[in-house]
Amino acid sequence: MKYTDNLLTDEFGIHPRVLSVVKEAEGEISSYFEELDDIAACNQYKVLSALQKNRIADKHFSWYTGYGYDDPGREAVENVYSDVFHTEAALVRPTIVNGTHALSIALMGVLRPGDELIYCSGGPYDTLEEVIGIRGEDKGSLKDYGITYKQVELLEDGSIDIEGLKKAISSKTKMVAAQRSTGYGWRKSITVNQIGAAAKAVHEINPDIVFMTDNCYGEFLDIKEPTDAGADIIAGSLIKNPGGGLALSGGYVCGRRDLIEKVSYRMTCPGIGGECGLTFGQTRSILQGLFIAPKVVNGAVKGAALCGKVYELLGYEVCPKAGDERSDIIQAVRLGTPEAVVAFCEGIQAAAPVDAHVTPVPWAMPGYESDVVMAAGAFVQGSSIELSADAPVREPYNVYFQGGLTYEHSKFGVLKSLDQLYKKGILKGI
Repeated sequence: MKYTDNLLTDEFGIHPRVLSVVKEAEGEISSYFEELDDIAACNQYKVLSALQKNRIADKHFSWYTGYGYDDPGREAVENVYSDVFHTEAALVRPTIVNGTHALSIALMGVLRPGDELIYCSGGPYDTLEEVIGIRGEDKGSLKDYGITYKQVELLEDGSIDIEGLKKAISSKTKMVAAQRSTGYGWRKSITVNQIGAAAKAVHEINPDIVFMTDNCYGEFLDIKEPTDAGADIIAGSLIKNPGGGLALSGGYVCGRRDLIEKVSYRMTCPGIGGECGLTFGQTRSILQGLFIAPKVVNGAVKGAALCGKVYELLGYEVCPKAGDERSDIIQAVRLGTPEAVVAFCEGIQAAAPVDAHVTPVPWAMPGYESDVVMAAGAFVQGSSIELSADAPVREPYNVYFQGGLTYEHSKFGVLKSLDQLYKKGILKGI
């Protein structure tokens, strides 16, 4: 790729040694890329089938006003999502502001005072701690409404402790939840097969217990989704995987019809549910984003695998490692110092198509316990299916790399992160 290498060196100033390390890593994982391509093709045709089945037409892209009664576009989008995730019903709304919001309405829609929630994948993502009531008081958390919480830690190999989960279940347990992605944890992501095994074990004890999966960052990493394996309900964000980089905002919840009805009453209000709510002309971008999402996710997971392999070759600890099964698009790298974490994020920001001139700095983001540094020069603000990286600035100073609307851009992010560390004299292995 002499033309590309020359351009990267001449136009972007990437050091030749950095280019050679990335090229070496890329060669070592090329066979893995073929497997990822097969998964992407399978999911592409699955989405295409759902769009055709629901007879998507130009009328579904029109604007509606007021209450949004009988919006054919909204109904079509939710039917398509139901078919893609093989569920009875779905809520897909641009007014769901993020993944945490989608998960919150799922939790608060299903759970009632006196119920118990168990997380079987260790602690939840930082922003859910205040939703559950692990920290923060008098904000309307589950704890404030008398819903109790416990968590079952993962086994040493990063898998769900099914025997420990069985022991934790009580007569009060109403929901068991699993977070598919790593979040800010140092662990492998939870696979669909692991979710299926946990859901089966829970339902064998009590079929009325609802098994929920936080599906953020995990869509289209496998030919199956958690709802294919026994999860009763899943939730996620449209500006992560399923939006394909085109959805401007929003979130989704898919699952059993009775559960989705309860969630809809939390999303709006009792008696109204999902019957109202404008889509603000976003159905076209939501569906077009879903259509290209399998290919976009394919590029992102390839970029994550490349990032892991490059830093592993240079002697850094990474999670997951090359060869590990992946169930989300996140690659964690243990950099060891706050200076290295910030430099890595500076490199990612400098690789962006938007705001590449901006320098990311740590700050106290709402919902997070520690200061967080984020690099995200995206067309859609905060879109983590686009190239981004973030890290809580706390020991042991891990950084989390994800996204890239194309593999080439995700790879460029890896190059720029390395180059920034190299030019600051803090890159190991070179």
